Amino acid sequence: MRLLLINPRFPESFWSYKWAIDQVIPNKRTVNPPLGLATLAALCPEDWQIEIVDENIESIPLNPQADIIGVCGMGVQFPRQKELLQYYRKKGYYTVAGGSYASLCPELYGDIADAVVVGEAEYIWREFCQDFQRNRAKTLYQETGEVSLHDSPTPRFDLLQLDKYQSVSLQFSRGCPYRCEFCDIIVMFGRKPRTKTMEQVGKELDLLRQRGVHKVFFVDDNLIGNKPVAKELLQFLHDYQERHQYYFQFGTEASLNLAYDDELLHLFRQANFGWVFIGIESPDEDSLKETKKFQNVKEDIFTSVKKIYANGVDILAGFIIGFDNDTMKTFDLQYHFIMETGIQAAMVGLLTAPPKTPLYIRLQKEGRLRTDIEHYDNTKLGTNVIPKQMDYNAMIKAYQALYFRLLENRNIAYRVRRKLKLLKNPLITRSYSLKEIAYILSRFIMKGLLPGGPSRIFHFLRSLPWTSIARMQLAIQDWILALAMRDYVDRHFHYEKAEERLEVVLRGYLARIEKAFHRYIKSGDLEISVEQARHTASNLLISLRGHLDKPFFKQSVRHLNALLKHSAASITLNIETLHDHQIKHLQRMLKRLSHYGDRVSIRIHEALLDKIHIDSSMFNLVLVG
Repeated sequence: MRLLLINPRFPESFWSYKWAIDQVIPNKRTVNPPLGLATLAALCPEDWQIEIVDENIESIPLNPQADIIGVCGMGVQFPRQKELLQYYRKKGYYTVAGGSYASLCPELYGDIADAVVVGEAEYIWREFCQDFQRNRAKTLYQETGEVSLHDSPTPRFDLLQLDKYQSVSLQFSRGCPYRCEFCDIIVMFGRKPRTKTMEQVGKELDLLRQRGVHKVFFVDDNLIGNKPVAKELLQFLHDYQERHQYYFQFGTEASLNLAYDDELLHLFRQANFGWVFIGIESPDEDSLKETKKFQNVKEDIFTSVKKIYANGVDILAGFIIGFDNDTMKTFDLQYHFIMETGIQAAMVGLLTAPPKTPLYIRLQKEGRLRTDIEHYDNTKLGTNVIPKQMDYNAMIKAYQALYFRLLENRNIAYRVRRKLKLLKNPLITRSYSLKEIAYILSRFIMKGLLPGGPSRIFHFLRSLPWTSIARMQLAIQDWILALAMRDYVDRHFHYEKAEERLEVVLRGYLARIEKAFHRYIKSGDLEISVEQARHTASNLLISLRGHLDKPFFKQSVRHLNALLKHSAASITLNIETLHDHQIKHLQRMLKRLSHYGDRVSIRIHEALLDKIHIDSSMFNLVLVG
């Protein structure tokens, strides 16, 4: 059997760190690999031929040699997952849908896949494989019992291009004991944390060490969900690190009550955990109690943050605005807390209600759910939650303003200085060669520092810890991270004073484009139109239909780059006809537009698909519809 497993392309978000990956860090394409698919591959019969394609680092094959095509997906990946399943199924492939979103909403997949795998895969995927080999595959495989992670196999890391990722994922536990109203983790994995054995973890680390991996991200939703077992793991990792000269630098996700346990904090440091992501959500105790995040209210949050910093562990944090208790004053409250804690990777999102969560059920009963807004990503300019004490549009504009404010040069520098004051003994490791460090520094200066002008240079220089070269690494890392977030905001959070202003900008660019390409439009070789949509930016439709010369493609780069840079508009290139000699000009144009690739969709006539290569890891390659 030939099995192709696909991880669909993620839409860009703050989590992508696209600017840092593309412009500064050498030889990387994205942050983390698809651990779930590597685990699934290990569950297959030994004689199956398996290939994993991660669309975030490589283009998907349009005509693969496969008997089965499995496509996974989180909520934010669902639109692309759906498109891939429909495309391959239409071409006659046997398709299987899986992943966290299929587990949460299996009812959405019945018409787009031949089989759906719902829940954890350790038992039911083996059942599917046996049934498929006997030509008795069912349309639904659903795990209804409790899966022991002792039965989870060592992931097939050999099927992943590990060198293309910033860090490599590893999982120790599933489940979380808490009851946060907005969270879908307990819906899928339950409130009783289940863990692998230390022997399993050691085996996975051995394999990663053999493959030259130094940075490992424990993707557990809460590594300390079971504190006694977490302490066993950390002691095991400390002993492992001592045996192997502290080969790994770890990071993970944990709840804020990490700060309440001195022994746990000490073990984190000993095991070489350099950072932890924490869902702080809000410095407002009433908002935390409202959403049942009681684990964050046992101690002053700023005190907790300082304790974690004091143990040399850096903090990345999630924040949420839009709780029923929140008002327009909440934006200032969040701003001042983020600034004073020095948290650079402050992932602020609008409260979003994922399906099946307690929050979704409550708001549905209250008639406070918007059905015209997607619920996949809470870092976009929209949410499916109707706020209780804020006007929706005012909330969106204040959310935009908060990010622009946080990412001003002076405020980036202020947070760098604050963190260095609180994080006095950071875990400093060298995971790059001297040559790579020199490359990163030169790229940061050329692509990040100098383009920011005198203001950025001034604030950068005054933020550096000149008396400590070792801590300077942390300061530069924070600047790279902040500028990656700033780049995302600049390209996606276009801060217009009114919607009318945005339409004026778009009409102006459209008029210039139509004027520049008048002769191509008049001859019928080109058609341009605009799709207006509620709650999303306009989409410029460009249909290529005939004899377009080299000057056309050169002019297109200039006009389309300007449009993408100065507005929130997206572009769809509809390629109906293209001659062989035009293809190289198209490829050059697309290369110049790749920085905005997440806002460029390309639809190619079926007859041209095999002739024109579009890298679907960079652009939205439209396959159906």
